[in-house]
Amino acid sequence: MDRAQKEKVVEELGQIFESSGVVVVAHYAGLTVAEMQDLRARARDANGSVRVAKNRLAKIALEGKQIADIADLLTGMTVLTYSEDPVAAAKVAQDFAKENQKFVILGGAMGETKLDTAGVESVAKMPSREELIASIVGCIAAPASNIAGAVGAPASNIASILSTIEERAEAA
Repeated sequence: MDRAQKEKVVEELGQIFESSGVVVVAHYAGLTVAEMQDLRARARDANGSVRVAKNRLAKIALEGKQIADIADLLTGMTVLTYSEDPVAAAKVAQDFAKENQKFVILGGAMGETKLDTAGVESVAKMPSREELIASIVGCIAAPASNIAGAVGAPASNIASILSTIEERAEAA
């Protein structure tokens, strides 16, 4: 890799560290190509990404960034799992680590906060952005349906009263 390529990689990694809601650092020694492809597919499905980079270049990219504290995690064969959604990459990494003993989560960062292994696990347990939006929409929609039912109820009651009066008039 020549100097220009290295500079490009450092720039790309810098963008990842700045724009990602969460970055998870893990060791992947011993994973097969198929297992890595599975991890990448899972991350892609969750609108995240997986990146293997040289630790030295990643450390250079971290210099001056808010999450520079995670540089000490970059030792050995490391892989970065990241996403804009502050929960997606952590969920993908945590689920993958449960199924693959060779994938070991070291820690990561969420915003400016450095996470240890337990921190990544806690973030993975949080509801995703889509789940939160669905929950909020459900809370908003429930009162609206109750209001619609309450507004429609008097008209329904009047109609049933009129039909009862009509039936009595016909019977008489």
